[in-house]
Amino acid sequence: MNRLKEKYNKSLLKELKKELSIDNEMAVPNLKKIVVNIGMGEAVKNPQSLEKMGEDLALITGQKPRVTKTYKAISNFGIRQGMDIGIMVTLRRERMWDFFDKLVSIVLPRLKDFRGVSRKAFDGFGNYSLGVVDHTVFPEVDPNKVDRIRSLQIIIVTSAGDNRKGLALLQKLGMPFAKEQEMKELERMEASIEKEKKDAQKMKEKKQAEGKIESEEEQV
Repeated sequence: MNRLKEKYNKSLLKELKKELSIDNEMAVPNLKKIVVNIGMGEAVKNPQSLEKMGEDLALITGQKPRVTKTYKAISNFGIRQGMDIGIMVTLRRERMWDFFDKLVSIVLPRLKDFRGVSRKAFDGFGNYSLGVVDHTVFPEVDPNKVDRIRSLQIIIVTSAGDNRKGLALLQKLGMPFAKEQEMKELERMEASIEKEKKDAQKMKEKKQAEGKIESEEEQV
């Protein structure tokens, strides 16, 4: 049995039951499945890239991925309905626990300038989405044999039912969430950057308008 799953069964379940004021142990939030998804638009022109990344994803998850296909055609991008466009793996039971344990204890701490994951990536039902921009942070992947760095989307599906219980569950399981103070600081920085972009755009539009007026005056 995975060490994290064993810890959950022996102690975390009781802690969550008390913390969330839940009477029935069966109602205590738990992990249900983890979906790892990789979108690969490049596969339209280079089908071999799909096969190569499929090998890497199999190493990362310990399970053979299945190919995802397009649901509809997009003529502007040369995409036809039913084309291979990505790969995904759905992990359950022991493989799910092994992957989650590796994710929180090895992979995330290896990310450059890592300060914790966002608390705002829940979907309202206690399920959490996480993006990893560099798949070579997984220890199974040899960076020297990778033709291109790719990003993964990881969806952690729980039985929580709401974000509060989902957050409590993942915190107990070791998910390194960013501290609230750091989150607020990051939000302020993002708001400041967005404001600077808007101000710069307004200034650009103003200069363009002034330039247009000047050119019209010269023509008169």
